[in-house]
Amino acid sequence: MAETTRGGSLGDVVNRYLAALFGQISQAVACNRLHSSEERLSRWLLMTHDRVGRDHFAITHESLSQMLGSSRVTVTLSAGALQTAGLIEYRRRQLSILNRSGLQQVACECYAVIRYQLDRVLAGVRQFNELVTPAGE
Repeated sequence: MAETTRGGSLGDVVNRYLAALFGQISQAVACNRLHSSEERLSRWLLMTHDRVGRDHFAITHESLSQMLGSSRVTVTLSAGALQTAGLIEYRRRQLSILNRSGLQQVACECYAVIRYQLDRVLAGVRQFNELVTPAGE
């Protein structure tokens, strides 16, 4: 099969994705146990920002509490602290990231670990696409 030649097989991409997925799940479990709610919220906001590619997105406190394994009150207090620090703005289910680098400083090290794993997967996808896409397309 063409996709298995030159070390950039579809299987490699799938294996990297699965490793990153399981790594992210493991990291999130440890993160929820070990880090503060502000650190976890910052990590989650950065990860979401990476995926949606925009500074503004709709999210409720209830949804955030489910994603973080925290109470709604804890999310409200953490979001309030990040807003007071000028890192985010949160109004009527609309969240805006105002200072990404500030969020990175607040976030725990789990964000960097998860980001590294995702970057490895994306590099594999790009490599695979180069192998299977005919020249000139």
